[in-house]
Formats: sequence, C-alpha cells, structure tokens
Amino acid sequence: MRYIFALIVWLCPLMGTAEEWEDQNAFGPASAAKTLRVLSSTDTSLFAPVIEDFLRSRAGVAVEYFVTGTAQIDQVFRAAPDDFDVVISSAMDLQLKLVNDGYSVPVETLSQPDWAQWRNSLFAFTTEPATIVINRAAFAPDTVPQTRQELIAAMRARPEVFRGKVGTYDVRKSGLGYLFATQDARASETFWRLMEVMGGLDARLYCCSGEMIDDLVSGDLVVAYNVLGSYVAAREDVAETLEIVLPSDFPTTMMRTAFVSSRTEVEAEAAAFVRHLVEVQTGPRNPDVFPLPPLSAAVDGAGQAVISLGPALMTYLDPLKRKRFIKEWSSAVIQ
Repeated sequence: MRYIFALIVWLCPLMGTAEEWEDQNAFGPASAAKTLRVLSSTDTSLFAPVIEDFLRSRAGVAVEYFVTGTAQIDQVFRAAPDDFDVVISSAMDLQLKLVNDGYSVPVETLSQPDWAQWRNSLFAFTTEPATIVINRAAFAPDTVPQTRQELIAAMRARPEVFRGKVGTYDVRKSGLGYLFATQDARASETFWRLMEVMGGLDARLYCCSGEMIDDLVSGDLVVAYNVLGSYVAAREDVAETLEIVLPSDFPTTMMRTAFVSSRTEVEAEAAAFVRHLVEVQTGPRNPDVFPLPPLSAAVDGAGQAVISLGPALMTYLDPLKRKRFIKEWSSAVIQ
C-alpha cells in the first residue's frame, strides 16, 4: 500500500529544523481543520498504513509524523511538550517515566491488560522481540548460533570473520538499546561475556535497527545483536541474505507504546489515534493496515517473556545506576 503525503512546507516551523528528524511526513489535506502531531521512533514505512487507515473515516483531520531516535524522543518532548499530541516509542522505560512525570492524560474509554498499560495513560500495541540477525554468507546452514553462548563460541572460533563486522546498539545514545541491554544484564551474566567478546572484535555501534540491517545486507556486518526482528521481517529485500534468530537461552521482548500528551489541544483526535493503535491490531491480521507484530500475551507461544509495563522498568533510569551501567558497558565494548 502506498502512502501519500503533502509537501513538507506546510509542517509547523516551530518544531525545529529538518536536521533534527530522521524522517518527517504529512498525511491528509493541508487544509484540514485539525492536525494531529505525532512524535515517534517507528519508521514511516511501517507506520504509514496505520495512519492512512486512521484517516479514512476522518476527512477533516491531518497527521504530521515526526521520526527520531528513542533517546531523542524523550529529550525533544520534554523540551517542547506543547509541540506534539501523541508520543510513540519502543523505549518503554522512558515512556513510563514521561507518564509518571505528568506528561500524559488518560484515555478513559480504552481498556488493556495490566501488563500492557500504565495508569490508563500509556498503552502497548505491539510485541516485538530483540533478535540476533546474521548474514547467511558467514555461516554454514547448520552452524547458525541459536543462543548467546553459541554466538560467543562462534566469534571466538573465527575472529578473522567477525572482526569489525559485529554490531549492536550504542546504549549511550539509544533509549531502546539501553532498555534491551539492562534487561539482558538482569537476566544473565552471559550478556557481559558477549559484550566483552564483541568489544574485542571491534564492535560497531548503532543508533537504530534500520542502520544495522542495511549494513548486514551490504556485508559490512555479519552479525547484529538485539535488532528488532519486526524491522527485518518487514523488508522483502533481505529474505535471501539475512536470517533472524530468536535466542533460545533468554529472550527479550519489548512492547511499543503510545500516550496522549497532557498539553495537546486536540485531545479527542489524539485519544482516537491511540485507541486506533490498540484496536486495529486486535482483529484479523491485515499487514496492509498494520504491518507491525500485534500485541500478544505476557508470555507468548514460544515462551518469550515480554517486558511488562510497571515501576521496575525505571530502575536503570536512576542517574547513578545509569552512570554505573554505562561505565561497565563501555569498559566491555569500547576496548
């Protein structure tokens, strides 16, 4: 499905320069009576069908869609909360903190399980695992690692293949990368051994999954760790080149979340948009309308434990704990 957007010139000038955004697009008529401003970490290619579906029954509404990194979303929104009506991010911990700090309003008519909502204000609408993605050319079919321990063994056995060609998030800059890393570290000490091995092989650090996937396709990487599997699965051009591995030792699965800004001037439309995100993925699967993985139970059929929405998520947002974690991570990865 194609998405049609108006010229960027009608986007609000008060929202900064184009250099601040990874992408920005406008949907619907420029003459719309009401405009909904959405700040998001989700690539436009994945979210455009959702926006188009929302607008089909709302002729007088337009959507301005701004994409930036998960850590930047927190910074940008805190600096200018009046500028946005809905905030969407995969960094669940930062989203929870924004809600706790009073930046959201409840959506009273929307009901979600306790593990998928917080204070009736923050709502999960996808379930997406962190995966290991490999370039098939680097592995024989029966040697693809299925666990972190197997990945460590593979890299130690053939350092010449992996040196300078392993990638992961730069947790100093990526909110989602920091969330995944802290959750991994809580689950097992294997995470730290993996980081040390990757660091010894001159690991390359990234802001986002999309860039890691591009470098895997080009051959600049042969392995990327903690990549969003949904981004790989959505690309038709990578099926023959890349393989997605769901680590069987301890899976990490996040939920993409959304909330309505407490400073919005179009609260009804913003609430309707968040409600649409939750409702559109509950019916029969239609990838033309909702190309992201739908929300699933706290433990899915593959036994993947989903990171639940709750106060424990904010543990590593404590400044001292964050500083300590970043220091340990940097010592392991940046050698």
